[in-house]
Amino acid sequence: MLYNSTQNKKIKEIKKLYDKKYREKNNLFIVEGKHLVMEAYKNNVLVEVLLEENIDLDVNVEKNYATSNVLKYISNLDTPNKIIGICKKIKEKEIGNKILVLDDIQDPGNLGTIIRSAVAFNIDTIVLSKNTVDLYNYKVLRATQGMIFNTNIITRDLTEFIPNLKEKKYKIMTTRVNGGNDIKNVEKGEKFAIIVGNEGKGVSKSLIDLSDEYIYINMNENCESLNVAVATSIILYELSR
Repeated sequence: MLYNSTQNKKIKEIKKLYDKKYREKNNLFIVEGKHLVMEAYKNNVLVEVLLEENIDLDVNVEKNYATSNVLKYISNLDTPNKIIGICKKIKEKEIGNKILVLDDIQDPGNLGTIIRSAVAFNIDTIVLSKNTVDLYNYKVLRATQGMIFNTNIITRDLTEFIPNLKEKKYKIMTTRVNGGNDIKNVEKGEKFAIIVGNEGKGVSKSLIDLSDEYIYINMNENCESLNVAVATSIILYELSR
């Protein structure tokens, strides 16, 4: 089918999926561009594609077509893609032994970059606090470069989740600018969870108090702090060595 009007009911419903409320209501989200669409397809969450006229894609899901004007209407990008995918939300998997916990990360670019680094450095499970930016925000999805489909990501109340990990003998490590151990000297153990905090406030006190060890990155004293995504990437790299 070819959609050529921005007033079409289905087109309006697709566009609404950029709103978190509608994503939650329908259990669906949007990805744009061939790379993200194919990553979604490989991981069995792609349910439909919307393609610009004369574009084809080798996927065994429902295909519909739209004019460039309609795709521009749907897209949140300055330069709209010719391929848009509608996906079902990713199911949770079993929690692994290498866990990254994110306490109220707010910037979508930071979250996407952290997810990408977590996959690169073999984290089994990423745990988001309930106040972390929405996982299916389009800026998060773009920043992950498709890695969102290659790891287990869950959302939990961290004040309940961390004590449960401690009962299961996970070592709880929290990032802290002062008073911690240099990440290069940390013994991570077989089961561990690393807690990374909010861009402005850091890790909340309630979670700091639950930690077994504080960790930091030793750096030039002229640099007071690092961007949370950069710092997390360095920590994960050091722990993967």
